Amino acid sequence: MKPGLRGDSLRERFQQLSENWRLVDDHHLECEHAFDDFEAALAFVNCVGALAEELNHHPDIELSWGRVKLTIFTHDADGLTDSDFDWAIRADALR
Repeated sequence: MKPGLRGDSLRERFQQLSENWRLVDDHHLECEHAFDDFEAALAFVNCVGALAEELNHHPDIELSWGRVKLTIFTHDADGLTDSDFDWAIRADALR
């Protein structure tokens, strides 16, 4: 696995994401979504799970009443790669 993105490459890719995403310590991406109830949040999590399986790239998911938090990075690179940003863009389309 190649190393994670750094510097200008990392910043350029981050600029392609929606405002929902945060870049944390130049290491991972986080995003939170609010929902009206648990059922809607769970339905979103199920869609995220299907995307993760389709792309074979799996985020950390926190589910609570009316809220879902996603965290994504590439473990092998111990940081962010192009596949993380591609995944985040696809995840935004689920909302």
